[in-house]
Amino acid sequence: MTATEAPESKCDVLVVGAGPAGLMLATWMAHCGINARVVDKRSTKIYNGQADGLQMRSLEIFDSLGFADRAWKEANHMLEMCMWNPGEDGKIRRSDRVPDTPPNLCRFTQIVLHQGRIERFFLDNIKKYSKDTLHIDRAVLPESLDIDQKACADHSADIYPITVKLRHLTDEEATPAQSKGSTVNDGLFRSNLAGDDTDDLIQKSREKQGSTEIIKAKYVVGCDGAHSWTRRQLGFQLEGEPTDFIWGVLDIIPITDFPDIRMRCAVHSASNGSLMVIPRENKLVRLYIQLTEIKPDASGRADRSRITPETIISAAQKIIAPYSLSYHYCDWWTAYQIGQRVGTNFDSQNRVFLAGDAVHTHSPKAGQGMNVSMQDAYNLGWKLGLVVKGVAKPSILATYQDERRKIAQDLIDFDHKFSRLFSGRPAKDVLDETGVSMAAFKDAFVKGNMFASGLSVDYGASMLVAKDSNQDLATNTPIGMRFPSHKVLNQCSAQPYHFQERLKSDGCFRIVVFAGNVLSPAQSARLRAFCDKLSTSTFLAPHLHNNIAILTCHSAKRTDTDLLSDFPDVLHRFDEKTGWDYDAVYVDDVSYHEGYADAYKGYGVQKETGCVVITRPDQYVGYVGALDGEEGWEGVEAYFKGVFVTI
Repeated sequence: MTATEAPESKCDVLVVGAGPAGLMLATWMAHCGINARVVDKRSTKIYNGQADGLQMRSLEIFDSLGFADRAWKEANHMLEMCMWNPGEDGKIRRSDRVPDTPPNLCRFTQIVLHQGRIERFFLDNIKKYSKDTLHIDRAVLPESLDIDQKACADHSADIYPITVKLRHLTDEEATPAQSKGSTVNDGLFRSNLAGDDTDDLIQKSREKQGSTEIIKAKYVVGCDGAHSWTRRQLGFQLEGEPTDFIWGVLDIIPITDFPDIRMRCAVHSASNGSLMVIPRENKLVRLYIQLTEIKPDASGRADRSRITPETIISAAQKIIAPYSLSYHYCDWWTAYQIGQRVGTNFDSQNRVFLAGDAVHTHSPKAGQGMNVSMQDAYNLGWKLGLVVKGVAKPSILATYQDERRKIAQDLIDFDHKFSRLFSGRPAKDVLDETGVSMAAFKDAFVKGNMFASGLSVDYGASMLVAKDSNQDLATNTPIGMRFPSHKVLNQCSAQPYHFQERLKSDGCFRIVVFAGNVLSPAQSARLRAFCDKLSTSTFLAPHLHNNIAILTCHSAKRTDTDLLSDFPDVLHRFDEKTGWDYDAVYVDDVSYHEGYADAYKGYGVQKETGCVVITRPDQYVGYVGALDGEEGWEGVEAYFKGVFVTI
C-alpha cells in the first residue's frame, strides 16, 4: 500500500450513526458475536438534552439486554398526566387528571431520563458482550457508498458486496457549532430547523487532505437521523409535509408557583399557545413550548436566529400565566418545526437498511421518537445476526420493512392527530368550530396511550409470524405481538419471576412449553411424546440450546412434582460441568410472599392440556400449537424449517 492509498478492511455489519437506534443495533451485534463497526460524525456521545422518554416496551427490551435496572433507578417515573385548560374567565385551571400510562399492562411504567445516560448504558453493555468484535468510531463519516448489485443475492460468508469510503475528521470538525451568544448547550444543529452539514464537513476535510479508509461490508444500516446520508445515497425519500407550528424546548430547574410542575402536564392557554411539562431527573423539568409569534418564512423554515432561551421562556410565561415561571439554571435547549414524514423504503436489496429518524420523523411530545427508533433496530438486529452467522435464511431480512414500515405509518398518523390537537387553539364553547375540543384532546391522549406504550405492535403474517397457527390454544397470547408477562415460580427454588424476564436477548428463539398438568398420565404421555420428537429431530437437534432455547411452565402443584422425574431431560438439559439446568422449568402456583398470579389464565392456556408457543429472539410470538407428538410437533418443526438453514 502506498502512502496515498486508503487502508482497507472488512466487517460483517457497518452501522452509520451512534445514537439510540445505532447503539441498539450495535448491542444486538455484540450479543450475537458479530464483527461489526459503528461510525458517527460527531466527536462525542450525547451528554445532555435530546430524547428523554422511555416507554414500557423499551424498558422490557432493556431488561432483556440486562440494563433496565440502571435506567429505572436513575429516571423520574411518570405516573399521572394533568390537563390544564382555560376556564370561562380565560385563566388556565386544572381540568382533569388521568394515569400517565394505562395500569396493569406491564411490569414497568413510563420513565424519563436524558438520552446521554441511555447511550452510556448501551455502550457499557456493548463493551461487556462484544469481546473485541465491535468498534465504535467517532469523528468518522461515510463519504461514498457503492453496492455490487450482482453480488447482493449471494449471502455466502466470503461475499462483501458493499464498499464504503470513510473520512476521518478532526475533533474540531466533528464538534457542532453552538448558537452565537448562548452559554448553554443547544440541540439546534440536530433540529429540523437546521440543514445537514455532512457535505460541508466532507468538503472541508478534503481541502485539508484529511485521512480516509475503505470498508468492505456485508450489510450497512443507516441510523443517521432525519438528514440521513445513507438514505440520500440510496435515492430514497421521506414523504410528508411540515406544519406552521414551531416549538421550543427548555431543560431547566424551574422557579415557579405552578402547582403541578412535578407532574406531566398538557397546558392549553386561551390565546398564547400550548405547553407540555415533563418532570425529569435531578430536579430538571423539560418544557415544550409553542412559539406562536414565530412563523416559517417563504422557504417554509423558521429563522433560527430569532429563537433563543429568552424568547422560549417568555412564551412559556405567557402560556402559564397567572402562575410565575423563571429559572437560574438551564441545562439544554432547542427548537423544532412539527412535521410528519415516513420513508418510501426501509431497505435496498436486503443489504442496506434504514432505521429510526432516517425513515420516520415527527413531533417529540408523544415520547415516541427514541422508542420507535430503538425498536426498529431491535427488530432488525437479531435477523442480521442470525443471517451473518449462517443460522437463518437470508429471506427473513425482508420482514424488517414489512413489519416496521407499518409501525412507522401508524406513528405518523397518531402524531399527526395528537400534535395538531395539542397545537390548536382551545374551543371557547361547543359552537366554536375552529377551536380544538379539550374533550377530543383528552380522548386522543387516552386512546393513544396504548399505542404510545409500544405494547400494541402486531406484526402481520410472514415466515416469522404463523398467524394461521392455533391461536385458540393461547387466547391471551396473540400471535405477532410481544409475549406477555405474568408471574410464575421457579420449580426448584420457588422464586417468583415475570415469565417474560426469562426471554433474554441472546439471539435464541424459544419454545415455550406450557406443559399443563404433568401429574395426569395422559398429559404426561403427550409431553413425553413431544419431547421425544424434539430431542431426536435431525433438523432441530443441531439448533437446540445454541439457536433455540426451551422454557417450560406447568400447572400441577409445585410441591407434588419433581424436576428430574416429571420432566424429560430435554426440558432441563444436563451439563457435565454445571449440572442440570434449574432455570428452565417453572410452575403456575402460589408464591409464599406474592400470592397467586394465575399465569395460565393470563396467557389464555388450558391448565390440563397446555400448548406450545414459539417466541422470536425479540420476544414476539411466532407460533402457537398443540402439545403432542403428532400435529403439534409437525407445526413446530415446519415453523423452524421456514426460518433456519440445515446444519
